[in-house]
Amino acid sequence: MNTMKTFFLMALLTVLLVAIGSWIGGQTGMVLAFLFAVVMNFGTYWFSDAIVLRMYGAKELSQGENPGLFQIIQDLAARAGLPMPRVYMIRGEQPNAFATGRNPAHAAVAVTEGILHTLSTDELRGVLAHELAHVKHRDILIGTVAATFAGAISMLAHMAQWAMIFGGGRSSDDREGGSPIGSLVAIIVAPIAAMMIQMAISRSREYLADEGGAQIAGNPLPLASALRKLSLKAAQIPMEASPATAHMFIVNPLRGGGLMSLFSTHPPMEERIARLEAMVYGQAAARS
Repeated sequence: MNTMKTFFLMALLTVLLVAIGSWIGGQTGMVLAFLFAVVMNFGTYWFSDAIVLRMYGAKELSQGENPGLFQIIQDLAARAGLPMPRVYMIRGEQPNAFATGRNPAHAAVAVTEGILHTLSTDELRGVLAHELAHVKHRDILIGTVAATFAGAISMLAHMAQWAMIFGGGRSSDDREGGSPIGSLVAIIVAPIAAMMIQMAISRSREYLADEGGAQIAGNPLPLASALRKLSLKAAQIPMEASPATAHMFIVNPLRGGGLMSLFSTHPPMEERIARLEAMVYGQAAARS
């Protein structure tokens, strides 16, 4: 279901891109904006691991520095049929983790110091299995494609905005009598809609990583328990995280509620835990 939802949301992004490009009326402008977004995200895709690891001051660990952590990841990677990823440590007390890398052969898993102090061994296995599921599902690639479309839509909206200001773009006759107010609304709404769709894709991939991680670890309950602890600690312990990379962590390192939940890159924690427990107890028992 979540895979189908991802494809549906990607289709919506495509429709948005074509619609706003059609409004501008310049096929060339639409293609150029899209190609520019592709180039930007292509660079991000190839170098995202180095960029984000450097951003958080992550230090690559050798097996001798933390043999227990390496043993867990090696076991889980073997169960998942994945090569051993590089392992990084991030200084900081907020317990969190993320995976990065353009494909399984170039993957890296990063954990904070705080997560090693917070979780039991079984809970840590659940978290690391979740991150390896992201690697196995190639979620970095999917997120990059979604960002490409969302970025192209935003660029086209800005182009259309300047075209209106300076009297460019297609005439009202070409647009079959479309009103300027309607066009302005479309220019404002399209980038917001694209961002919300991009966030929804990220949420769908989190559900899939939870499910995949539970299967790799062999038991969903330690991951559910870990998510409870991580969510609570993340709210108590601040972390200097960038909103641009918040979606990579297993729990959102940033605080926010209310309307901000519409733009959240992570699903509601209660729902994530309920889905994991339902894998063991069944849907009704997990929600009771």
